[in-house]
Amino acid sequence: MKNLPRLLMVVAALGLLSLFIFPMWRITLLAPQYPDGVTMYIYINKLGGESSGTLQNVNILNHYVGMKKIDPDAIPELSYFPYIVIGLVVLGLGAAWSNNPRLFLAWGVLMVLVSMVGLYDFYLWEYDYGHNLSDTAPIKIEGQSYQPPLIGSAKILNFIAVSMPHTSGWLAGICILLSFVAAWVSFKKKKNESTEKYKLDTVPNLVD
Repeated sequence: MKNLPRLLMVVAALGLLSLFIFPMWRITLLAPQYPDGVTMYIYINKLGGESSGTLQNVNILNHYVGMKKIDPDAIPELSYFPYIVIGLVVLGLGAAWSNNPRLFLAWGVLMVLVSMVGLYDFYLWEYDYGHNLSDTAPIKIEGQSYQPPLIGSAKILNFIAVSMPHTSGWLAGICILLSFVAAWVSFKKKKNESTEKYKLDTVPNLVD
């Protein structure tokens, strides 16, 4: 129990490394001609799919409505986000080493802010691809946009687009929760220690 807050903080920090192993988000396109759906996975440093041709299939579908080609090399976030994650891991381990509940709490708040910025950046990315359409698109519908939902599902022409967090996205959320739990347990532990010390300091005086 004594080292529980520090252990929780270590698990929270190292848990972020799952972002390099598992997808953090997925976007699935469902349609009668694709009953199983076409799913694109978004990692912290790359884009992928259920097969090697997934990204190509998505780009073919996007081409018909004038959306830009999704080129991982042209997405700068895939290059610098990994460094941000590594930095957060190092800060989390530093907080664990210090065993300071205020730093546990600060790391959790920082993670929330970084996640919000990341979601907003993802929204802008979706907006750009869904609204900045080519004038030479084979299919043109006045006033139609093709932006997938940030979270949830939406009907786009004859497709249903589903956008949801995936494995490492949920794990990152658990890491944030663990940091807050670590802070709470540590604050509670320090409060109990202060109470016990106060009792020990005051008892002799009461006896006198």
